[in-house]
Amino acid sequence: MTRKAKTSAKGIFTAAVTSNRRIRECFYKMDLEFTGAGAKAFAKFQPGQFLQIDVSQVGLPPEHRIPAHLRDACRRDVLLRRPFSFADVTVEDDRTTAELLYCVLGPASVRMTGLAAGDPLSIIGPLGSGFATPRGKQTALLVVGGMGAPPIRCLAKSLRATHPDMKAIAFVGAKNAGSLPFEGHFDRVTESVDLFIPAFARFDIPAALATDDGSAGYHGLVTDRLVRWLDKEDGLPPRQTILYACGPEAMLAAVARIAIERDIDCQVSMERRMACGIGLCQSCAVECRLEGSDETVYKLCCQDGPVFDAREVVFARTPQGD
Repeated sequence: MTRKAKTSAKGIFTAAVTSNRRIRECFYKMDLEFTGAGAKAFAKFQPGQFLQIDVSQVGLPPEHRIPAHLRDACRRDVLLRRPFSFADVTVEDDRTTAELLYCVLGPASVRMTGLAAGDPLSIIGPLGSGFATPRGKQTALLVVGGMGAPPIRCLAKSLRATHPDMKAIAFVGAKNAGSLPFEGHFDRVTESVDLFIPAFARFDIPAALATDDGSAGYHGLVTDRLVRWLDKEDGLPPRQTILYACGPEAMLAAVARIAIERDIDCQVSMERRMACGIGLCQSCAVECRLEGSDETVYKLCCQDGPVFDAREVVFARTPQGD
């Protein structure tokens, strides 16, 4: 598989918040604007790359706006930057705008909910290696698990711009309808493949939805929904197809296994705790196979990834990944 592209135009930049609003119970969408050197650097942002955000100087929102189960934890200082991936990037003359989708999970993301239009935000990026599309691919299968949505959404836009004739289908999974990180109402969505997720429909990409509890779409794992679709597509040429996936590691392991069994190229976006994001702390190691050998090596998610060829990653054994 062709290796994904890197960009070396990384640096520390200041972005301006242009909007920041809640779209679902614990999901927020923040729009940012880069100008000057930041606009030039992030104009080259590749889907799947990431950035490190500094919220150490951002104060807490009013207590009534902090989820009750996070109020104690949020009192501690946030010293380290937090990694995120953009859901959308738009280049407009001398400025670059970007959409950040995030879930409120702890002290850093709680502070982010208090940011308002005009507030500055210190960002390091673009970082890491993103997705790539090898020559000869005619079908792209985009697999999303929960908050794995942002880089896949960004990829969907890029595919439509660079490969307008490529067929693409999104397979989206979550615990339940309320856990889907998208705007819209999904409790009446069936098991069909259709244009019911606006984030993908805007690029004419249909989606199949799966929830663990059956509250929307297929009742079961998104990887099972993917297998059902593949089983019905008997004439799908494996060498002209590519799988892209981002989500929980158990899901990624299952997608990788499906890809190997069906001889389909697959790229997965891995997640690790990242203290620095630039390879200094060595905390984001991913075990990978050496081609043509039984030995393994450790690569850094922040530099060699976060996007990897699924065949090289050594996944931990999990119920979904077995």
